[in-house]
Amino acid sequence: MATLGAIADDLTGATDVAIALTSAGYRTTVVLGADAPHDGDAVDGADAVVVALKSRTMPVDEAVTASLRALERLRGAGCERFYVKYCSTFDSTPAGNIGPVSEAVLEALGESVTVIAPAFPANGRTVYRGHLFVGDDPLDESPMRHHPLTPMTDSNLLRLLAPQVSGGEADVALVPWPTVARGAEAVRDAIGRAGDAGARFVVVDALTDADLATLARATEGLRLLTGGSALAQGLTGPRTSGRTPLTLPEGPRVVLSGSASRATQGQVRHALAVGGGRQLRPAELREDFEATVSGAVALALDSGDGTPFVVYATASPEDVVDTADAPLIEEALAEVAERLVAAGTRSLLVAGGETSGAVVQRLGVASLALGPEIDPGVAWMLGQRDGRDIHLMLKSGNFGREDLFVRAWEGSR
Repeated sequence: MATLGAIADDLTGATDVAIALTSAGYRTTVVLGADAPHDGDAVDGADAVVVALKSRTMPVDEAVTASLRALERLRGAGCERFYVKYCSTFDSTPAGNIGPVSEAVLEALGESVTVIAPAFPANGRTVYRGHLFVGDDPLDESPMRHHPLTPMTDSNLLRLLAPQVSGGEADVALVPWPTVARGAEAVRDAIGRAGDAGARFVVVDALTDADLATLARATEGLRLLTGGSALAQGLTGPRTSGRTPLTLPEGPRVVLSGSASRATQGQVRHALAVGGGRQLRPAELREDFEATVSGAVALALDSGDGTPFVVYATASPEDVVDTADAPLIEEALAEVAERLVAAGTRSLLVAGGETSGAVVQRLGVASLALGPEIDPGVAWMLGQRDGRDIHLMLKSGNFGREDLFVRAWEGSR
């Protein structure tokens, strides 16, 4: 029976934290949505269950409602400790979903304090003096400043969070890095003092994986954690590893990319330099959806020379479409995925959280087991469609090295 439950604000975030939990020794299952049916055997055999929502850019009240339904589902599965997972770049609408969701879950559990820990050092996300950095740049000077859905115009997590929680500035405190450097007991004491002073949300600096391991030890007594996925790596599961060994099937190596992030655009360009591809343009989809989709499917099925074929929305900042066109792109990529799988394709790499959600929903995959990690936060996963295995890599837009689309299938057969 599962003892740890996580609530993720999108599907790639769910797979990301599932990867971390698996590495920490939890046999982990991802289930799709708070209300969707799932494979009971997969959940019953798991140590940790991650519920993948689509709440990152939902209206706040809808995000809170979905998260509380997920919490009840996890409690019903036997979970006693919980994790609210959000992006390591603290993506949030101006009204803010991270604060309200964390507050609602904290209150539903009857707990008084939790931590705010988005750092993911392996992917260049660090927190210092409460400021979130992406590589060498403060968040608001990174490409995230211009994200089409969640533009981040401040790097100070305390300032970002205070308007999102009911207590405002008094509800938010900081444990700075010099305290973290003194070890788990110092961090535990600092969180306790912050809670005694009335703060319920404690931002904790972290520059390295070792800092996050310190934080994980310091928070062993907390019933709720919140953060990016990297904090989960420091937890202690009941096994040495929860990973499922996978062997990828032969067939076309197809990437479906709806992400507008610069990291993914670089991956698309790299893959196009060595393989083939087809761009999906909103104007062409509106003019003749069927012809555009069927053409992309035919080209993808004809590829098979061991190089990736990329069906993509953007390859450069100039390609970024109006956000109103995003649902059309997601629908097209989901349709491409369904036709490819119906034609016998058994492995797909999908880039972008919204795109991943649309694809998995269209395929009717209810739960996913973790396979080999290819890059930090990026792994192959195994699901079922119509009683047959389907291998999926669901990649957050910002994750993975530039050559990921080329390397993804190498060494995994």
